[in-house]
Amino acid sequence: MMANGLKEIHIIGGGLAGSEAAWQAAEQGVPVILHEMRPVRKTDAHHTDHLAELVCSNSFRSDDYENNAVGLLHEEMRRMNSLIMAAAEKHKVPAGSALAVDRDGFSAAVTETLENHPLITIERSEIKGLPPAEWDNVIIATGPLTSPALSSAVLELCGEDALAFFDAIAPIIHKESIDFGTAWYQSRYDKGDGADYINLPMTKEQYEDFIHDLNTGEKTDFKEWEKDTPYFEGCMPIEVMAERGPETLRFGPMKPVGLTCPHWDEKPYAVVQLRQDNKLGTLYNMVGFQTKLKYGEQTRIFKKIPGLENAQFARLGGLHRNTFLNSPKVLDGLMRMKADTRLRFAGQITGVEGYVESAAMGLMAGRMAATERKGGTPTPPPATTAFGALINHITGGADAKTFQPMNVNFGLFPPLEGKVYKKERKPAQSRRALEDLASWMDKL
Repeated sequence: MMANGLKEIHIIGGGLAGSEAAWQAAEQGVPVILHEMRPVRKTDAHHTDHLAELVCSNSFRSDDYENNAVGLLHEEMRRMNSLIMAAAEKHKVPAGSALAVDRDGFSAAVTETLENHPLITIERSEIKGLPPAEWDNVIIATGPLTSPALSSAVLELCGEDALAFFDAIAPIIHKESIDFGTAWYQSRYDKGDGADYINLPMTKEQYEDFIHDLNTGEKTDFKEWEKDTPYFEGCMPIEVMAERGPETLRFGPMKPVGLTCPHWDEKPYAVVQLRQDNKLGTLYNMVGFQTKLKYGEQTRIFKKIPGLENAQFARLGGLHRNTFLNSPKVLDGLMRMKADTRLRFAGQITGVEGYVESAAMGLMAGRMAATERKGGTPTPPPATTAFGALINHITGGADAKTFQPMNVNFGLFPPLEGKVYKKERKPAQSRRALEDLASWMDKL
């Protein structure tokens, strides 16, 4: 298909990311072929053949762009003519300060809009294996349920042993919310730089109470199609380890040996360690704390840990089957596979978490692909924007050795310059983001 003298872009996957990518590229005057395997090949999670079907929740989370990072991402997407945000606005339902939608009306609206666009062709078929060589500009937006044939082909191309399947992820905490009157920096036996971890001490009584809470806390149930997914020993849920015996954690991720608490005279009975999770040093991962506890239980139990009484979580732990690229290792700064730059990735397969984040990466991928097709050179948005912060995180800001999916949050943004009071910090970051986005858009 040719239009406006331009060869088409192929987009594989008609979820939120693929739908947004198709819309953005077509709105830039570039023809698009959007490949969606449903209903020819169904998945275990989808129920319709609509594009942009919402599989789980109907919420796009907070719509407060001044005080919430996902709300800011909403606003940035609106300012860039997002199809997903326009459909959400048209089909929103009451949800307080959150943006929630009528899921059927929403996905039907996205489908109808794309079907009626003169530059978009929708093909209902599965792409088995890598796209043919003549497809020289491709966006792969197949999400966490990528078909086995395509997964295997991508694996072979990028040279990874496996796409990053995982069963459990650990919570991530904003560093600024940790109490350093209790916590301290130290590496076990002072290895490395000697202060690579933040440590949180526990007495024997506190540890025993913690184990009791883990054993009795309410857990997340498996979905039917996830029940046969085995645990990986490397990311075993902490409550499963606790079930193996009361001392298991104290001889595992919570062992106190090689650590000296400067705030206590006695040696801690157990220690929780936090590991830096991003280059900015604003986010810390709870080491060994992969969990299937329900969100409310995680907050209740983990805030009992000394030093985390006022913890703010950038991401809570979770348990589900997923597929994503080790993006910091295999993607370049324009979201293209280093081993084959004709292939660009978008959505959850890149390691972003959430509807909005997935759609946002689709928006960026569609814009970048269209720019390339028209002979230009794409430029990512500034890292001070929500778009740029996410792209920076998945393409190099995160540690490839410990990379896990992430929602957008202010911990991914560069710190503000100068002294800013805490209550003004988020609004200031949002103002800076929207100003920098406007400047970047003016240069496009």
